[in-house]
Amino acid sequence: MPERTQRPGERSTGDRIYLLTGATGNLGSSLCRQLVAGGERIRALVLRGDPAVQRVPEEAHVCLGDVLNVSSLDEFFSVPEHLDVYVIHCASIVTLDPDYSQKVFDVNVTGTRNVLEQCVRHKVRRLVYISSTSVIPELPDGEPIVEVSRFEPSRVVGYYAQTKAEATQLVMDAVNRHDLDASVVFPTGIFGPYDYGFGLITSTIIQMVEGRIPVGVAGTFNCADVRDLASGVISCCANGRKGEGYIMGNEIVTMQDLFDAISAASGCKRVTRILPTGVARVAAALLGVIGKVTGWSTVLTGFTIYNLARNNRFCSDKAIRELGYRFRPFAETIRDEVIWLREEGRIPAVGE
Repeated sequence: MPERTQRPGERSTGDRIYLLTGATGNLGSSLCRQLVAGGERIRALVLRGDPAVQRVPEEAHVCLGDVLNVSSLDEFFSVPEHLDVYVIHCASIVTLDPDYSQKVFDVNVTGTRNVLEQCVRHKVRRLVYISSTSVIPELPDGEPIVEVSRFEPSRVVGYYAQTKAEATQLVMDAVNRHDLDASVVFPTGIFGPYDYGFGLITSTIIQMVEGRIPVGVAGTFNCADVRDLASGVISCCANGRKGEGYIMGNEIVTMQDLFDAISAASGCKRVTRILPTGVARVAAALLGVIGKVTGWSTVLTGFTIYNLARNNRFCSDKAIRELGYRFRPFAETIRDEVIWLREEGRIPAVGE
């Protein structure tokens, strides 16, 4: 095994170090903040030239690299011999495009395979892999969806879900074949303050406050506050069981619930018109044709409507019971997002 060496800027408190991929993303940066607040030693893998590196706390050691570059991973995994190494693999490409993408496959599958090989080679203490609830086959409407132990791309919908299912199975195979101590976290959607990637909910808040959302679409969704999710992931590092997975979500909410929460938090006009699913599908098809002709893009696609219409009743009981996972009310997170967006100047204050 390669010699482990300590890097400048890495604090020497404790007997462990956290290696974090995807450190500049919404979840990754939240993990960095919480780990630093807990006095932990962190090494963060960041793409060369990534402007979001400024969001990594200065207490963390930044290691420039790429999950697709094996030599940079060799450097990333070279740590002092006496430290227990905990790896949190967050890096992935999230997309709502249901179609094949070589880049999505490379990062989500090949990148995970590369990280697993390093974990086995360096005999890390534990790996926590950030998967997605999209890798769990859907159940009939109303039935609680719980963790499964086998992951088959052919049983899930959308290319992102298929690549994450393949990668999750690679993790489970490494547990069984190489005795790797690994656990998997299945987040539902992720939202909350400090979402500099301006994900779907954050974008919806901005557009609604600006008066650019006249109607919504019937359906439900389930999203975890990124801060609660980060706490759950850190607990999984300490308390997760080898070869086990943990769903981490929130309460199930409707599109009208989202609109009402945004209106209450921001003071903007409520949106009360909700399109039935069938009407929304027709509208999405028409917008798709227009988009192909004009190059104009829209978030209202058949795949988006599928995600709203599907069963989103994900059950977090296992994570609550074994990891102490807790989630705050959905409306509280929306309020905090509105406050953060105002601080960032992305939406006006009340009365402006």
